Amino acid sequence: MSSTKENTLLAQIETIAKGLSETFAPFCEVVVHDLKNPEHSILSIHNNLSGRQVGEPTTELGLARIESADFPNIVANYTNQFSDGRPVKSTSIGIKNENGEYVAALCLNLDMTLFRGMQSVLSQFIEVGNSPIKEHIEPNGSEAIRHRIDQYAATLAATPRTLKAEERKNLIEILRSEGLLDVKKSMETVAQHLGVSRASVYLYAKK
Repeated sequence: MSSTKENTLLAQIETIAKGLSETFAPFCEVVVHDLKNPEHSILSIHNNLSGRQVGEPTTELGLARIESADFPNIVANYTNQFSDGRPVKSTSIGIKNENGEYVAALCLNLDMTLFRGMQSVLSQFIEVGNSPIKEHIEPNGSEAIRHRIDQYAATLAATPRTLKAEERKNLIEILRSEGLLDVKKSMETVAQHLGVSRASVYLYAKK
């Protein structure tokens, strides 16, 4: 591949890096590496969280890519660490030229410090204590219906409110086959969780 084509490729990768960095700012560092120049591979670094600078060398992973064209194109969500000890979740994407050689890499480094703090706060928030008093403030079985709907949506990489009409019909059939439509006020619960009218749920159930 000519140097002109490689420069054009790197420019396109830089555009992608800028878009990713703006989308995930300020939690994700995005780095573009020129693997043809491993001693000074860092071409750009957006949302700088690691303290590295443009012109610094590539990492061990980058060197491994340079040595073998068979190295995986994508190494996703691996454990990493900044120099000050902050935990990081990283993803490294290798870019090949038309000859099948690695010439660049796009790397994302997500600072997990804030998210772990948020996880701790949320865990504390949702923690409940043991009480001798049992109280039910909703129709019996409603939670089971909602849980099943959430499970179904998750298998489609969706949320209950983003399900398409055909998917809702399939969901109703699943709820019926599992006996969940026999629960008191089941149609109302389904409608509320899907964000549709009860009339729509009854219509799905008839088809």
